[in-house]
Amino acid sequence: MTVEAATPLQEQVEKELVKYFHTLNGEQPSALHDLVIGQVEEVLLRVVLQQCRGNQSRAAMCLGINRGTLRKKLIQYDLA
Repeated sequence: MTVEAATPLQEQVEKELVKYFHTLNGEQPSALHDLVIGQVEEVLLRVVLQQCRGNQSRAAMCLGINRGTLRKKLIQYDLA
């Protein structure tokens, strides 16, 4: 079994998480998963929707989710 090299996106996320933990000065974070997913997901949705020129059906296909799920997420992040 081979270990794949990290992608540039993974490397950037890792760098940012290391910086985030450094700013905590040893304090334990709370709800870190929700924090990271929320911030990354919002940007992902915004950029994909922009690349698809607002076409939600195309954006949903690009994201690999159904259109209803996309609409729910757009409302959640106030992107609708």
